[in-house]
Amino acid sequence: MDFPTPSRWSKGTAEEFRGDVFRDVETGKRLLGDLRRGYDGPIQFIAGNHDTRPAEYLAKYSPALATSNAFDIDVLLDFNSHGVELVGAFHPIAPGWIATHGHKGFSLSAIPGRTALNAAKTIGRSVVMGHVHKLAMCPDTTGYQGRTSTLWGVEVGHVMDTRPGKAPAYLPRGAANWQSGFAVLHIDGRRVRPELYPMQPDGTFIADGKVWN
Repeated sequence: MDFPTPSRWSKGTAEEFRGDVFRDVETGKRLLGDLRRGYDGPIQFIAGNHDTRPAEYLAKYSPALATSNAFDIDVLLDFNSHGVELVGAFHPIAPGWIATHGHKGFSLSAIPGRTALNAAKTIGRSVVMGHVHKLAMCPDTTGYQGRTSTLWGVEVGHVMDTRPGKAPAYLPRGAANWQSGFAVLHIDGRRVRPELYPMQPDGTFIADGKVWN
């Protein structure tokens, strides 16, 4: 989710009173419903800084109402009905691997993949993350005499429409140093292989030898 309003960014502007949050929520629910019609496996959700904007706005500017939890992302999108589990900010997804959104205390790098790798070196686990909107993976290997270990930093890109008239108001010139795409982790016991899928401007990508729309 994006939730450009209400948030601290829209405070004191006309955007604050547009009331788009519930329209955006209906779009989010529809997307979850579409996903569920084609996939019946587990879905785990890590809340990012954009997902929590409404709740943080309520907590700051109307704390008496914040205890209702009505603007929490799992309540807004009705995770219970869609079979979605909200998990913590640092969620283990495979042996030696952590998934996180990336906004929890890590310094950002302009070099694709480096933010995730720096996070991996900080916590001692390979890291897959969003937040930076870049699509890249970087390894770091230590050891000697054939006894080595490798940490991976994987950044999962974005699926935002950055064309003029489509991009959010805070991206007036689009996103010059972002990459559209997503990542998949192939997991077999302790073996993990990250794979990146770049997306074209028209939203298409190649996987398993086929072009997908």
